[in-house]
Amino acid sequence: MTQKDISYNTAISEIEEIIEKIESRELDVDELTEKVKRVSFLIKLCKKKLRKTEEEVKNILEDIEDD
Repeated sequence: MTQKDISYNTAISEIEEIIEKIESRELDVDELTEKVKRVSFLIKLCKKKLRKTEEEVKNILEDIEDD
């Protein structure tokens, strides 16, 4: 699955799942670094999607005001 194929909700669900495993100490030290990197990637992806959505909504609202 490429970055663009991951939906916001899927990314959030995966982040929650990883955090739950970290909090419950299900991950060993070898997995921890890998999972933290994955969470970091997913958070950046979510932020990017949120910024894009915010910009699109802003543009739509500006178009409505111009009419």
